Amino acid sequence: MDIQVGNVVKLKKQHPCGNREWEVLRVGADFRLKCLGCGRQIMVPRKLVEKNVREIRPKA
Repeated sequence: MDIQVGNVVKLKKQHPCGNREWEVLRVGADFRLKCLGCGRQIMVPRKLVEKNVREIRPKA
């Protein structure tokens, strides 16, 4: 899966704020994602992100 820094990913499950879209801030063994709804940043293992991605698009 080709996910790069700056991409926006849409995940299967939504964040508690109600948003499903996340900006990719860091790529490696873990991903650092920033919620585009509330701005919260989280670290998620690569395996989990790749399993839950619905859509990948370049940042608008």
